[in-house]
Amino acid sequence: MSACLLVGCASYDPIVAPDLEPGRLPPPDVTLSIAGLGPCTDNPDRSLHLKAGEPVTVLVHGCFGSSGQFRALAQVLAFQGQQSACFTYDDRAALDDSAGALRSAATQLTALSGGPPVTVVGHSQGALIARRALTDAVEPAPSLPAPQAVNWRLVTISGPFSGIDAASTCGKNWLYPLTLGLLPLSCHIFTGPKWKDITFSSDFITEPGQLLAGVNYLKIDTAEEGTCRREANGRCLESDDIFSLAEQRNARVETGAAVDRVQVQAGHVEIVGDKLRAPTKLITVLQDKGVLRLVAASRREAFERMLAVAYGLQSDALRRPAVSR
Repeated sequence: MSACLLVGCASYDPIVAPDLEPGRLPPPDVTLSIAGLGPCTDNPDRSLHLKAGEPVTVLVHGCFGSSGQFRALAQVLAFQGQQSACFTYDDRAALDDSAGALRSAATQLTALSGGPPVTVVGHSQGALIARRALTDAVEPAPSLPAPQAVNWRLVTISGPFSGIDAASTCGKNWLYPLTLGLLPLSCHIFTGPKWKDITFSSDFITEPGQLLAGVNYLKIDTAEEGTCRREANGRCLESDDIFSLAEQRNARVETGAAVDRVQVQAGHVEIVGDKLRAPTKLITVLQDKGVLRLVAASRREAFERMLAVAYGLQSDALRRPAVSR
């Protein structure tokens, strides 16, 4: 049981990073302290330094992740002058609780930074939380201003919107009395309170809620079958096949004129990048859909060099400074 539940998340190498280089970001003029939000590093200082009124992209990690996981992706955004923040949460907590915290954080970010457009990007379990946060299924805190949904955009990547197959046993309610209550207890022990939200029969999955009016939604599904994260001598040592397309598809979250669905042939970790490869496929989709600005031809070489450094792909050639022409 424990093995089945734990494979429902992709594992990541922990990253402890210094503060991000400012790149081409606009000079900050506000400092914000918002619970759950901070820079995309594992620095204990979670203050956000932003340019008021400028768009912000909020990145939401999956389970076993952290803000530092998206440090390199934040650098990709910064290269194009796009501000970012990372949402940090307890990946064992009930998903509705995490979604409520994200909704609160995004609402405060919009209000305190002058009402700029906010894009929320969630990967894996973070995709479930990101979408839920921008639906009518989450009650906003009464002390917060009404959300300006017209300024919000949602991007989800590799989210198991039909429930996690590895946790399907936990969703079979008829087994609870037969196991004398040991089944739900085991599910709670190994995944925490969120176990009730990740099964095919959970209310979280069967009643995902409607997106708030004005939210534009880009849903990126990954065809992960046969992908490999790490291999040696022609053998796959670690699969990158975490969620099937069936786990990611859910008609209840894909309906509506504001939903744009894209399918990408990529592994679960490959799509967002790690210390082995840059997320070139994701970057292409985000550029095509206007989430990430296009790179000018004159800056292409510098962009490739930045990717190599940010994702640990440096070669001797890439470490050498570019030749002026």
